[in-house]
Amino acid sequence: MSFTEKLLTVPPPIEVAGRHIKRYHVTADPAGIAPEVEKAAYAILPDLLPEPDGTPPATFVVLHRGGDDGAYLNAYSWVWDNVLHFKGAAAGQPVLGCPDDDPTHFVTPDLPWIGCVWELPPILHERDAWVRHLLAPEVPDLKAYLADSLPEGTTGDRI
Repeated sequence: MSFTEKLLTVPPPIEVAGRHIKRYHVTADPAGIAPEVEKAAYAILPDLLPEPDGTPPATFVVLHRGGDDGAYLNAYSWVWDNVLHFKGAAAGQPVLGCPDDDPTHFVTPDLPWIGCVWELPPILHERDAWVRHLLAPEVPDLKAYLADSLPEGTTGDRI
């Protein structure tokens, strides 16, 4: 089995359902993720977000376009001050319960998976950024957290 890192881009944050959303896109295609796939993924995003609990309303997402028909949206939301809540959606991947191979037809499979090797790199960065900007300082700084993203490049080979 041959393994190749994928490209990682970092679109600007957006606000959805009262939450600040940091975004990461993963794909092997240098052209990026097709606009119709991105639009469909962000349309289902409100269904992936937890209810407010007093924690600063911040989420980071990884939108991954697979090498086949698959597309995946992983939403990682901060809750209970220091806990990461996960919910994901998939499209175009019948083995995950998708009804067809349409990469814009997202569903929310009930699986305990949190991401594949190309989707995981942002988690470490986001953990450290949350501690750096929200938990460690005397005065939490959500704005600084939202501005602190993993740099664009590839999903790995960052040493």
